[in-house]
This record gives sequence, C-alpha cells and structure tokens, in this order.
Amino acid sequence: MKASNYKITGKPYRLIHLVLVSMLLVLGCRSKQLAHDAAGSFEADEVMVSAQESGLLVDFNVQEGAQLSKDSVVGRIDPIPLELQVAQATARIDALEERVVDASPQVEVWKQQLVVQETQLNHLRREEKRLEQLVAADAATGKQLDDIRYQIQTLLKQQQVTRSQLALQQSTTGTTNRSIRSERPVLEKSVAQIQDRIQRTQIRNPRAGTVLSTYALAGEMAAAGRALYKLADLNQVYLRAFITGDQLARIKLGQSVQVFVDSASGAFKSYPGTLVWISAKAEFTPKTIQTKDERQHLVYAVKVRVKNDGYLKIGMYGELSF
Repeated sequence: MKASNYKITGKPYRLIHLVLVSMLLVLGCRSKQLAHDAAGSFEADEVMVSAQESGLLVDFNVQEGAQLSKDSVVGRIDPIPLELQVAQATARIDALEERVVDASPQVEVWKQQLVVQETQLNHLRREEKRLEQLVAADAATGKQLDDIRYQIQTLLKQQQVTRSQLALQQSTTGTTNRSIRSERPVLEKSVAQIQDRIQRTQIRNPRAGTVLSTYALAGEMAAAGRALYKLADLNQVYLRAFITGDQLARIKLGQSVQVFVDSASGAFKSYPGTLVWISAKAEFTPKTIQTKDERQHLVYAVKVRVKNDGYLKIGMYGELSF
C-alpha cells in the first residue's frame, strides 16, 4: 500500500481532532487570562435618594432607567398639614399685640394724683409760713403750726407712695410687654422652619444620573429617611480590580491605564482609564477574581475611572493593563 493513499478514518480520527481542538481552546483561554495585569468588575457612585418629610406621596414621576437632571422636581409630599401649622403660628403672632398691656390710663391717673398732691403741698407750705408769722406775733398758737407741719409731712409721704406706685406700674407693664413681645422672634423662627419643611416636601433630584431602582409609588405614605429611588451617574464608571503586592510598586495615583472588556466580536474592546484609588490595606484574593498568582496571596484593591460610552454596565467584568 502506498503512503500517498493512506488515510485515517473513523472514530480514532474524530478523537484526535477533538483533543487538538480542546488543547487549542485551553491555550487560547490561558493566553487571554494572562494578557492583562488585573481583573475586576465595574461599579458607579450610587446615591440613595430619600424622603425628607413624612406624609402622603401625592406625586412621584420616577421610573427605572430614566435620565434625571440635577435639581429637577420628581415628586411631592402632601404639604397641607405643614401649611396649617404655618397658619396657626402666624395667627399667634398676630394675637401678640392684643396681649400687650396699655399702661397709659393707669399711669395718667397716678400722674394726676401727683399734681393734686403737689398743689395741696404748696398750699400747706404757704399756710405754714403764715402761721409762723402769726406765732411770732403771738396771734396763733404753736399747736396750729404743728398741725400744719404734720399735714405737710403726711402729704409728702403720700406723694412718695404715689411716685412708687407710678414707677411700679411702669416697670410691671414694661416687663409684661417685653415678655409678650419676646415671643415674636420665636414664633417667626417657627414659621420659617415650617416653611423650610414645606420646601422639602418637594422631592428634588440631587444630581444628574440614571435611575437604577425605585422603591415607592404615588399614593403611598412616605417617611422621613425612607429611600425612594437609587441613582447613579453612568457617564463615568469605575473598574474595581485587584493587584498583587509585586504589582503595587508599578502603579501610582493618577496613572493612565488601559481597560479591556469583551466585545460582540469576541475580541477585547479597550478604554483609557485613570487610576484614582489604591487600597491602603491588603486582603485575600476574592474568589470571583482570577490573578496570575496563587489564590492565597494577598492583593490590593484599586479603582480606575473610565469614561463610559454607554456600553459599560455596573457589574460587567473588565480587565486592566498598566
């Protein structure tokens, strides 16, 4: 039999072909795994937006996947209970002036009484001088002069009491009115505080981004601090990868690197990235991450910022080359 006519057919041939193909796939996968320095998955800065007030969620227009702009109003909590509190506090402010004591009538009475007492005192002092002259001329008795002087002393004491009553009335009224008027700033601050809470019943989106998840619907009761939706800016994402201690000396913050992800054609698609964070502590290699070294070796987590063209997703697998 000639060598040129010899052919391998049947099961042995198919077995050899299968072994060769398997070896090529293994070698191809191994070369692909070893092509880059580190691997990990993509993540983004996520913001959990919560209600700032409690109440009925009367309006809520957030849907998963929606693009929201910064400071856009996406919902509203019923503000009527707070508006009623503002009206109540405003009414209390208006009622303060009605509680203010007007001391003018009573003060005027005390002043008129002082005028009368002063007139009487002047009359008694003139009478005292006249009696002094009469007593000197033996035309009046000393008792008459003593009586006039006693009346003068009594009237002086009454005048002193009147002045004390006038001062006390003015002081008491002033203290009462100051106490009443001191409530105004407190009530005004209370009104301002409630009005601020009314502003917070509007649910404003804190930053531009994409809605990842929603946790509430219009018509539900919202509680202060309860999460309403989760938001992330997907314009830039971060590849969280792990490097070995040997690789740590080769990198620095701000370093430009290349990030690779699988594409539809089966080849890698590359993105420029910037190393923005390096962990200060070593940790054991996560089971989901493959590195060149053995698993029990310690690794360091790093983050690479990548500008997203829309194809990068949170949780997507990526690789990294320094």
